Amino acid sequence: MSLFEGAVYGAEQIEILKGLEAVRKRPGMYIGSTGIRGLHHLVWEVVDNSIDEYLAGYGDKIEVTINEDNSITVEDWGRGIPAEEHPETGLPAAQVVMTTLHAGGKFNNNSYKVSGGLHGVGISVVNALSEWLELTTYWNGNEYYQRYERGYPKTKFQKLGTSNRNGTIISFKPDPEIFDVTEFKYETLAHRLQESAFLNKELSLILIDKRSDKTKKEVFQYDGGIKAFVEYLNKNRQVINEDIIYTEKENGDYYIEVALQYNEGYNERIFSYANNINTVDGGYHLTGFKTALTKAINNFAKQNNLLKQSDPTLTGNDVREGLTAVVNVKLPNPQFEGQTKSKLGNSEIRSIVESNIYDYLSLYLDSNPEVGKKIVDKAIQAIRARQASKKARELTRRKNALNSHSLPGKLADCASRKPEKSELFLVEGDSAGGSAKQGRNRHFQAILPLKGKIMNVERARLDKILSNNEIATIISALGTGIGQEFNIDKLRYHKIIIMTDADVDGAHIATLLLTLFYRYMPELIKEGYIYIAQPPLYKVSWKKNIRYLYTDKELESLKRELENKSYSIQRYKGLGEMNPRQLWETTMNPETRKLLRIEIDDEIEADEIFTRLMGSNASLRREFIISNADMVDELDI
Repeated sequence: MSLFEGAVYGAEQIEILKGLEAVRKRPGMYIGSTGIRGLHHLVWEVVDNSIDEYLAGYGDKIEVTINEDNSITVEDWGRGIPAEEHPETGLPAAQVVMTTLHAGGKFNNNSYKVSGGLHGVGISVVNALSEWLELTTYWNGNEYYQRYERGYPKTKFQKLGTSNRNGTIISFKPDPEIFDVTEFKYETLAHRLQESAFLNKELSLILIDKRSDKTKKEVFQYDGGIKAFVEYLNKNRQVINEDIIYTEKENGDYYIEVALQYNEGYNERIFSYANNINTVDGGYHLTGFKTALTKAINNFAKQNNLLKQSDPTLTGNDVREGLTAVVNVKLPNPQFEGQTKSKLGNSEIRSIVESNIYDYLSLYLDSNPEVGKKIVDKAIQAIRARQASKKARELTRRKNALNSHSLPGKLADCASRKPEKSELFLVEGDSAGGSAKQGRNRHFQAILPLKGKIMNVERARLDKILSNNEIATIISALGTGIGQEFNIDKLRYHKIIIMTDADVDGAHIATLLLTLFYRYMPELIKEGYIYIAQPPLYKVSWKKNIRYLYTDKELESLKRELENKSYSIQRYKGLGEMNPRQLWETTMNPETRKLLRIEIDDEIEADEIFTRLMGSNASLRREFIISNADMVDELDI
């Protein structure tokens, strides 16, 4: 019998969504998600429109305010949104822009030579997904206003009077009917505005937070542009070339800007942008840059006899070890993949970037041979590590070949062979691992106990990482490989759940695992496969009742509820204190458990946090502890 047998399907079931109804029906199609990332995406849509005005030559300041009620106000000093009647609809042009998908001034190059928005859906989507939105536009010496609620005009588009200023003010409050969370994070907004300021060296971006008694305000403006950006990214690292390598070039309608600097670390960090949009999934501009860099460094190494005959050609991964770079292009008619614009698809930009960057780097390395030699030396060390890691992989494969299932012996696998229905628990310690094995649902839940703390991968090359038994076991269990060989299609579980004790050591183990995934298997986080289990902190018993509590706030609330009753409280210090049934009921049962999914809202902020907490500079950790000490509620001494 078909799952859908009996379902009615005919012409009357064909639904036509009018106006902005489609956005409210399927918001994820337009903003990615209804979680914290989608919430902040609303702000980016409005701010990007203001930045497009700046790129067109109008206004050099944008102000973003988080208001007391958690609404947002974005104010710019651009040209404003046209107020006259639209010839096709008979409505004010501003109202058409606010209420109609695919209505805007960015479909041709007449109004905007360079623009990040091209679908004409940005501001209308923000309007559709807001509980209310208020528009003020200054146009041709007049001030106009209109209010909308959930995408529909609540007032007429009206002229308030004359005005000498120009620009747009948009205030909106995200709709709680749409979003899982409606509270904006100051840090997320600050990092994005700072990023935009780096990319536009003469633009001033101001962030104001009015949600507390003391208003917070920051101004982001960097004369150094992306050179200052790279300097910021490398501020906590030991750099190889003190002077940042930088070039900018205009090639017809195309603008190319690149800044790069090497550090002593092992991770490659390249941030690519097209028309101020962070193309997190890269695109042809990034491909062109990588190709140019690899060719230029190989040619320099050969011309200066820096490679031995036994040395192979330097690969792209070799020359990018320890690289921090920003690739910033501006182009007409950008072709982004999807409304969230994560990848640039203009194929012509590849050859333009490649030829210009190759010519510049070749000249730079010839003129600065001492810098070139340091970069080649770094790459040669990467070759040695690559060869060592290859041997480590082959050794691991040989070990696995001796095992008929090619899976680690410690792994208690599940019966299911469907990754989308399978879960892997990475469990701290053999004791908790034993309870988890007994309490799990063997059909879809696999258990991998971990012995102690894994290696801190932030301070090691891949060859050393692969020689760590616990990490090798995790890689083997997941089935994806690691580094260059990583293949997400081979992932054996679509939920990877870190389950550690609710104490300092447990948090440290979870952080070490997250560092491994973030640095060497980032796709697992991006695809939403990494979770952290939330075991209870307390068990409260009274009469024949038992309740498990996960926070101190919940405990205080229950204490007030049971004020005149006799009850006992058990504080769980570790997973091993729970028997298999309790562990299942509280932490593993999909019907009752609480899981935190790991997401990256801001890649630059995430990179900085891992560098601070897991890098080799102890003073950065000390600074972090001191600056966050006031957030500690309880401290076991």
